[in-house]
Amino acid sequence: MNIIIPMAGLGKRLRPHTLTTAKPLLPIAGKPIVHRLVEDIARVCPEKINHIGFIIHPSFGTQVEEDLKAVANAVGATGKIYYQQQALGISHALLFAKELFEGNVIVAFADTLFRADFKLDTTKDGTIWVQQVKNPAQFGVVKLNEQGEITELIEKPATFVSDLAIIGIYFFKHGEKLRVEMQHLIDNDIKEKGEYQFTTALENLKKKGARLVPGQVQEWLDCGNKDNMVQTNQRYLEFIKDQKLVSGKATIRNSILLPPVFVADGVHIENSVIGPYVSVGEDTRITDSRIENTIIQKNCTLTGAVVKNSLLGNFVSFNPPAAELDAGDYTRV
Repeated sequence: MNIIIPMAGLGKRLRPHTLTTAKPLLPIAGKPIVHRLVEDIARVCPEKINHIGFIIHPSFGTQVEEDLKAVANAVGATGKIYYQQQALGISHALLFAKELFEGNVIVAFADTLFRADFKLDTTKDGTIWVQQVKNPAQFGVVKLNEQGEITELIEKPATFVSDLAIIGIYFFKHGEKLRVEMQHLIDNDIKEKGEYQFTTALENLKKKGARLVPGQVQEWLDCGNKDNMVQTNQRYLEFIKDQKLVSGKATIRNSILLPPVFVADGVHIENSVIGPYVSVGEDTRITDSRIENTIIQKNCTLTGAVVKNSLLGNFVSFNPPAAELDAGDYTRV
């Protein structure tokens, strides 16, 4: 099994955080989003993951590349880095990793996390993972026949056709067949809305006999903006609350932790109340503060702070009145 993760977008909705860090490397409950995603996939995958291809923008830099390879290594796979400089659609992006489209393949978008209680059925031609939503007009959706097979893929339907939204994770039994359909779009310059669309390749694959079925998840978690990041962090802390989340290398003095709370190595907390639903990154110091439902990244200093529903980057220094924040790396308030 190979996994291909297109993540060359610059994450503009999460600026200023993504000015210094690729969005998929922002933390959820103490681990990068993409690390959580790979773990989620590995949990439902019934076979060994051989290679994980990360398609990134060249500007992300060597540290990001090393971090991504470490994510692959954590699940026993080899990480491979590919570059997409110009955004011309998902089919265009995926073909930079064309060598990985052989046999069983999973394609996953890096800002989607999920919870699922099943093992992937690799006997199917293809599986498109979906989630029932209340507002399908905002998503790509699938339409099913009486046999439960996908008959249509519709992008943001103006009128109701289905409430099963595509969450951005796909399985294909014959990756080489999908590669051919995506290459056909490039070779013949077949674009929709100025891009080489992935859904067009899937429709062509289906017309040639591939039987695609939905895989439904229990919960779909978005990391597209600050509020969604904070909400997803909350849900993940709920999922893993029975694990050891507070590092033995953290110092907690005269403070109360209201679980679930994640506290990393080297954190110093004094005269504070932390939680619930707080993640604190390495070497952060918190004094005389009240923090709730917030992600704090590495090497931050908070003194006399009352913070909730917030996302703080690395090296943030904060000594404020009460506020709701969206502060990027190296911010001083």
